[in-house]
Amino acid sequence: MQTHAFRMTLNPGMQDEYKRRHDAIWPELADTLHAAGIADYWIFLDEETHHLFAVLKAADDHSMDELPLQAIVRKWWLHMADIMATQPDSAPQQVALKPMFHLA
Repeated sequence: MQTHAFRMTLNPGMQDEYKRRHDAIWPELADTLHAAGIADYWIFLDEETHHLFAVLKAADDHSMDELPLQAIVRKWWLHMADIMATQPDSAPQQVALKPMFHLA
């Protein structure tokens, strides 16, 4: 398994809406993420900066690079685009985070 971490930015005042939408994640989207090899996916909010920090486990043979091609993923991006920083194609702006410490 691989660990991936990245940062996104939530628009101010949107934390309740972000949580509401994720609490009701579409089953088809969850199935697509699992099928791509993703497991144990967490997203944390820094309320002071509005940064979202995501950490997930991915199978060594994951297909995460293919997720942007999936219609359900693109539909989710559009669904979330009004409450967070996005790319022109509505994908969330993501900054990869560099591992600095791990305690197993």
